[in-house]
Amino acid sequence: MTTAHVFIATSLDGFIARRDGDIGWLLQRDDPSEDHGYTDFIADKDCIVMGRGSYEKVQTFDPWPYDRPVLVLSKQLAGTPVPEALKGKVRFADQTPKEAMAALARENVRRVYVDGGQLVQSFLLEGLIADMVITTVPVLIGAGRPLFGELPHDIDLALVSSRSFPSGLVQSTYRVVS
Repeated sequence: MTTAHVFIATSLDGFIARRDGDIGWLLQRDDPSEDHGYTDFIADKDCIVMGRGSYEKVQTFDPWPYDRPVLVLSKQLAGTPVPEALKGKVRFADQTPKEAMAALARENVRRVYVDGGQLVQSFLLEGLIADMVITTVPVLIGAGRPLFGELPHDIDLALVSSRSFPSGLVQSTYRVVS
C-alpha cells in the first residue's frame, strides 16, 4: 500500500508563504545547528509529490535539493518538457491525488512525501494523508498562502508527538484519524 506523508512549516497564523510565494520569513529562522528531523523524515520516502507552486519555488534553489524522484501534479505543466537540468529527476502529470497514488503504487512506490499547500489540502480531502509533521515558526505574517483551506467536513487528527526548539520553532506530528 502506498501512503502519503507531510513535512511542512507554517507561520503561527497558518501561512506557508506570503501571497507572492515568498518564504523569506521561514528561511530567516533556519538554524543549521538545529535538527528539525527532515533527514529522518525523508529517509524512508521513495518519491516526492508536489504542486506547481512548490515546484516553481524549489526550482529557484541552487542546487536542486532532492535526491528522490519528484512528481509535479499540474494541469499547466503536464505535457510540457522538463528542464534539461532536471531530466530524470522530475516529471509532470495531470492527475488527481488518487490517480497519482495509484500510478505510484503500480511503480512499487510505498511512501510519498507530499509538499505544497494546495496539494496537501487535496490529498487530505481525498483521505490520502497518513500523517503530518507541522513545524510552526513563531512569526505572524498577516496574510499569505494558507496551509489549510475550507473543508466540507472535519478531519480528525491524533497528536503523536510535539517538541520545541531553542529557536522557538514548535514541531508537532499528527496521525490522520480515518
